[in-house]
Amino acid sequence: MRRIAPVIAACCLLASGALAPAAAAAGRPGLAQMQTYFMCTVCKEPLPVAQSPEADAERAEITRLINQGDDKQQIINAMVTQYSVAVLALPPAHGFNLTVYVLPPAVLIMGVALLLFTIPRWKRAQQRRAAAADSKPKPEIEPAEALRLEQDLARFD
Repeated sequence: MRRIAPVIAACCLLASGALAPAAAAAGRPGLAQMQTYFMCTVCKEPLPVAQSPEADAERAEITRLINQGDDKQQIINAMVTQYSVAVLALPPAHGFNLTVYVLPPAVLIMGVALLLFTIPRWKRAQQRRAAAADSKPKPEIEPAEALRLEQDLARFD
């Protein structure tokens, strides 16, 4: 038990962030945090998973900007200046790119509204059909047909 206690204490300290790097304590972003905002401009993959010389160069540039003391927005602006808007993982929310942010919620809202409008109509139509089916008189079977039906059913028992 004495050997496990220091391990548990160290895990708790790591989980609570007490042993976080000094850069995080100073409020500066880290490489792992910053690279989630960018794409590799050559292979068009998110920078955290990209494996190419260009991705390595982008990571080196982000590291240089972090060491220089830039904050998150300054790093994003510097990367866009150097690599163009194509380096951003999320497109800027203006112009045609605004549809990426507006269209999915709009389609979802329209779908929900359509369902809220059509489901009650479907239920009312189904109730009308059921009421109409109940109100129709059932056709009477002629005695000869009823006898033949009974004989046919008896053969299958």
